Amino acid sequence: MSELEKNIRPDSLRAFVSELFTAGGMRPREADWFAESIVQANLWGIDSHGVIRVPTYFSRILNNAINRSPNLRTYRKAPALTLLDADGAAGAVAGRAAMEQAVADAKTHGVGVCGVTNSNHFGAAALYSRLAVEQDMVGLAMTNVKPLIAAPGAKAPVVGNNPFSIAVPTYCSFPFSLDMSISVAAGGKLRLAAARGERIPLDWAVDPDGRPTDDPQAALNGFLLPIGGYKGLGLAYAVDILSGVITGGLFADRMRSMYHDPDLPSGTGHLMIAMDLKAWIAPEEMKRRMEHYHGFLQSIPMAEGAGPLVFPGEPEARQEARRRKEGIPIPRSTLETLEQLGARQGVRSRLEAV
Repeated sequence: MSELEKNIRPDSLRAFVSELFTAGGMRPREADWFAESIVQANLWGIDSHGVIRVPTYFSRILNNAINRSPNLRTYRKAPALTLLDADGAAGAVAGRAAMEQAVADAKTHGVGVCGVTNSNHFGAAALYSRLAVEQDMVGLAMTNVKPLIAAPGAKAPVVGNNPFSIAVPTYCSFPFSLDMSISVAAGGKLRLAAARGERIPLDWAVDPDGRPTDDPQAALNGFLLPIGGYKGLGLAYAVDILSGVITGGLFADRMRSMYHDPDLPSGTGHLMIAMDLKAWIAPEEMKRRMEHYHGFLQSIPMAEGAGPLVFPGEPEARQEARRRKEGIPIPRSTLETLEQLGARQGVRSRLEAV
């Protein structure tokens, strides 16, 4: 553990964030899930989507950019298809409701698709795809955000760092869980590096003048770079179309940023898909086939010093086991901010070190 960090018990972190959000006016059940989603990201090692974002989320709760008591409503319905208006809800609240709706439709039709408009940043996409896995289903989750990725040669951002996740049951201790955004590095990693006083690789982002930079703050003022050049951009366009264009929500330059527009709802869109595996394959057979797939990956000869290949989701499972025991490392600057917020709101829960 670095001197700039402190390891905090996961249960105390969740209780603290939940109480803080409730103090800010959220309904307790929704505040608890919001807190759980944030802490779960930290447990998986996705620190860029963890408690480092709590001060921003909380500020948006207080200024009503995030609706504290949203009325989510279905405004269009067809067999296996649902469109929800999130009424400015926290993205975690809207995302969970959408995947639960997709799962409910999949239980009837074999597949369920739920689009969401008028939402906010929903954190790590795997949170929602894994909700489907818990119901023995394949889950797909995606969302769009304001453009912040520059195309090769472009002098302005052209598309959001639009993430997607695919999760598949393996019936072992961890699911197959792919969760990726389209940039070389997530914007949250830049904020984490800035909070830790670290430099970043030169291929992560460019400054406002389009020059590669290792300064995370200059990168935050500039633009992210896409994976795979135009191939990555194409994936980002597709997620924007599926999450925003076809749902009737916001997309491309119509989007708002929770950082650049702190007092306004983001208008974020999501798309959730659930596929009922039992309509195709028995769990026992699926387990055997996925075990074979995993074993095949681990059998691939590797260069000296390289570890064996693993499923997406396996490193996160190992990290979660370690952090549940050793605690979640949180930058001390973030802890100080959280404690100050808690003191002002009369939060009784304490951030307990391991």
